Amino acid sequence: MNLDPLLYWIRERESIRRRRLARELPPWTRDPILQQWSFCNVRREHDRVTRWIAANWRYPHADDPDLWFAMVVARFMNEPDTLREIGFPVPWDPEHFLRVMAARSARRAKLYRDDACTIRADNRLHRPKPQYQVEDVFNPLWRDRREMRPQAGESLASYHARLGDYHGMGDGFMPAQIVADLKFVPPLRSASDWMTFAVSGPGSQRGLNRLLGRDKDAHWTEAEWRRQFDRLREAIRPELAREGLGDLSGQDLQGCLFEFDKYERVRLGESKLHRRFRTNDGGFF
Repeated sequence: MNLDPLLYWIRERESIRRRRLARELPPWTRDPILQQWSFCNVRREHDRVTRWIAANWRYPHADDPDLWFAMVVARFMNEPDTLREIGFPVPWDPEHFLRVMAARSARRAKLYRDDACTIRADNRLHRPKPQYQVEDVFNPLWRDRREMRPQAGESLASYHARLGDYHGMGDGFMPAQIVADLKFVPPLRSASDWMTFAVSGPGSQRGLNRLLGRDKDAHWTEAEWRRQFDRLREAIRPELAREGLGDLSGQDLQGCLFEFDKYERVRLGESKLHRRFRTNDGGFF
């Protein structure tokens, strides 16, 4: 397993964040790909949308037993301006949600953030997306809110599986995003698998394939991906410590593999990305 390409991406992306946070003048890197294209941070908690959610919803309402539901709404929107106008969505008021979304749509304001964290609607009845989300995703979860509250002593894997039983949660990506928010507050803050939990996605599967010298689209079973991912995490920990970057949780390392795959797609001329990096948008640090 060749760690050097991934370590380079981690080192350079974190250096950009630190230079930007220190208000140094751009460019913050000599890497032309990182200058031109937008990549998430090494640690998810440093991304702009996550910072907004944490500061405005997660920590102010950390003691609310239905914070989990607010994190569901937050990640299905993933757009701070929309979330700000909706307001903290507990207790759930679907009519208010639909009014806000209709008003924003009427004035052509952005409803959803157009990036990897915005799940696409499975909507065979051709309803407006907000209506679909209310009827098929949010209302059933709110109906079952008492059963769906995270429990003391519960693992991240267990709560991820419980969320995944509901419509709209896709192949596990969206529940993992919600777990990644909730694990910073009780009771999941004490989960036994806080550092190790991760689930694969297409990007992190390709990223791991690249590190192992396999065809980038080689198939993985989740069990085999997890076995090789654990090997990667053990191998990279001392290298990260040597670089002064600290340890990475499983979810952060999985995210790095996803972003590393994006970087390699551009470097190798396989595809272009959707979001260009802008120095003046108040975006990712």
